[in-house]
Amino acid sequence: MGRFFFRFFTGMHAKLYRMTRGRFLGGGEDGKLLVLTHTGAKTGRVRDTPLMYMPHDDGYVVIASAGGDSKHPGWYHNLMANPETSINVNGVTIPVRARDAGDQRDALWAEVAAWDSRFANYESKTDRVIPVVVLEEQ
Repeated sequence: MGRFFFRFFTGMHAKLYRMTRGRFLGGGEDGKLLVLTHTGAKTGRVRDTPLMYMPHDDGYVVIASAGGDSKHPGWYHNLMANPETSINVNGVTIPVRARDAGDQRDALWAEVAAWDSRFANYESKTDRVIPVVVLEEQ
């Protein structure tokens, strides 16, 4: 039951974000929210997930924190299997290629945790290393 409601509200959030071009539910001129479109690694279904982001060079950084859950979020697995995708930022669809931050992870993590302290809190809730994903514009 919980998974159904989470997917329902995530889907509604993404739809409202797109409809209002980011002016409602976290976007706007200085917003920190994008909608990630990703294809299921197992199902092949296309899904939209709203995520906080941090601008980075010519792309975006997103964090696979899952709120500090013990498992990586599904969208992370989907991106690693299908890295060619798109994001929507304030009504603009942008083709991107996703990659794990790799050697850049620790430096980007420190930057993100300083930028938004919620991420440091998520890290304290879990034993896993929370992945950092770079979305590079195509």
